[in-house]
Parts: sequence; C-alpha cells; structure tokens
Amino acid sequence: MNSDHTVRMAEIVRELRAESSDTESVLRGISNTAVGSVPGTDYASVTLVTANRIETPVAVGDLADKSDALQRELNEGPCVRSAVDAETIVIDDMSDDERWPRFAASAHELGIASMACFCLYVDGRDFGALNLISTTPHVFDKDAISVGELFAAHCATAFSAVREKEQLRAALSSRDIIGQAKGMIMERYKINADEAFRLMARLSQDGNIKLVEVATRIVDSGPES
Repeated sequence: MNSDHTVRMAEIVRELRAESSDTESVLRGISNTAVGSVPGTDYASVTLVTANRIETPVAVGDLADKSDALQRELNEGPCVRSAVDAETIVIDDMSDDERWPRFAASAHELGIASMACFCLYVDGRDFGALNLISTTPHVFDKDAISVGELFAAHCATAFSAVREKEQLRAALSSRDIIGQAKGMIMERYKINADEAFRLMARLSQDGNIKLVEVATRIVDSGPES
C-alpha cells in the first residue's frame, strides 16, 4: 500500500467527520465508503455490541443485512468475534470455513463467498466491528486487508469524535433542562437554587429515576401543576 493510498484514507475520514453529526450518519458513511475503498468489497455493515446486545445500525446491501441477522439468530459468527476480541478476522471461502459452521453454511447459501471483519472500537463493554462482504472467494488478499485495517483505524477516530459530540450535546441538553426545572421550582415554592436542587435530588432518589428525567417531568408538567 503506497503513501498516496494512506493520504486518501485520511482525506476520506476527514470528510466523514465533517459531514457526520450523529452516530448513525457516520456509521452509514463508513459503510458506504468501505464498499468503494477496500478492494473486493461488494457489501458492508457495522456491528455494535452494547451491553451484550447485538445491533446492526447500518448495512450497505441486502446481503450485509442478512449476514448480521444470521449471526444474531445463531449467536455465532465473525463480526461479533472481531468486535469483542479486537482483531481482524478473514473468511477466505465461506463454503469450507469450520470456525462458525452453522453461520458459514447459511451464509454460503445466501451467496456470501468471503468476509473480512475489522475491529472499529472498544469502549468498556461496548464494541464495534466493520464487516466487508464479497460474493467472490479469496478476494480479501494481503493488500486488501492492509487497506481495510488502515481504513478501520482511521474510521475509529471519526466515530469516536462523533460520539463525543453526541455526549457533549446530551450533557448540555441535560444541564439546560435541569436548570429550567430548578427555576420553575424556585418560582413555584419561593425557595432558593440550592433548596430547589436538593428537592429534585430527593425526588430522583426516592423515585429511583435519573435527575434529568425528574427535570423533564417537571418542565413538561408546566408552571401551574
């Protein structure tokens, strides 16, 4: 893989970061771009494992979607393993792969001939993998794998940046709604800010619900309730 390819990958990821405002959009951009960037790729998807729940938020092509559905149904396959073990997994020929026999047999019947799965991120108990699919066996050679690993590594930084933006927006939104609710309580009960916050905190503890949910309920109920 030459330096021009590396530069192009970096440019692609910069574009993804600039054009993506949320998790779904950046994952869709990653999957779409992988089909045109990694040699041999016909279809692509992203598998997320969150608190032991397996999801496929985006899939490019019907075969990619069916592949992930099979793995969820059978509870076996390369995508989840790549994410959780943080390693690259390649299936050169789906017709004779013995690591996940039930998945391989079903995937082969669908027309999937080879796959390459790359770890996208690991965050505590949350994992993600980029999955590339081809209808041709032995298509993901050494060069294709090198490109795929580089692409996944760059995409991981883009995905992380977008997730941080989302978390920041959520935190700011929570702060705003809590502040609004606190102001409503101060006005309603003629108490100061510290007393209003303690009242909300007690409601949160007694009800075993998050403080921001308490605040949202207060704001939604209106000033006269």
